[in-house]
Amino acid sequence: MNWIYESWPWYVSGPLIALVMFLLLLVGKKFGMSSNLRATCAAVGAGKSVSFFKYDWRSEKWNLIVMIGAVIGGFIASNFMSNSNAVLINPEVAQKLSSQYKIESVGEAYLPTEIFATENLFQHFNLVILIVGGFLVGFGARYAGGCTSGHAISGLSNLQIPSLIAVIGFFIGGLTMVHFIFPLIF
Repeated sequence: MNWIYESWPWYVSGPLIALVMFLLLLVGKKFGMSSNLRATCAAVGAGKSVSFFKYDWRSEKWNLIVMIGAVIGGFIASNFMSNSNAVLINPEVAQKLSSQYKIESVGEAYLPTEIFATENLFQHFNLVILIVGGFLVGFGARYAGGCTSGHAISGLSNLQIPSLIAVIGFFIGGLTMVHFIFPLIF
């Protein structure tokens, strides 16, 4: 049963992702998670006040099932299939996180508990960072015409140039955040 706690090797998970993308291509569907937010908002009636949400969300209910599956799968994996081993992080990175950013939970949790622990989520600074970050990610996904999973997995596998440009932008934005903005915030 130890195999449950190990990640799948690339030569298993990569072809499975490719198979899913091929099947979606065959049936004329595109994969992405950010489109689920639009479908969810349309399903609960947001189209009554915002024209962006006025569309046939039922045609995208298959993607909503993918989203629900991702949430359920994430819950099952984190609660029943995770081992208690510490996260392996480069010692130099761990030292930098500890000394420069006061993140002492390095190697103990996947997300820094100094920010994401339940008791820390509602501190004003953390709450503002999470709300602003969430807004920027949502705006960016809408402006780019999709999220990282949609562009990087589906768009690139369909050889779409706009997806390549978006993925390059995602990487530039991520590197800029980590190396220039994050040190200013923390």
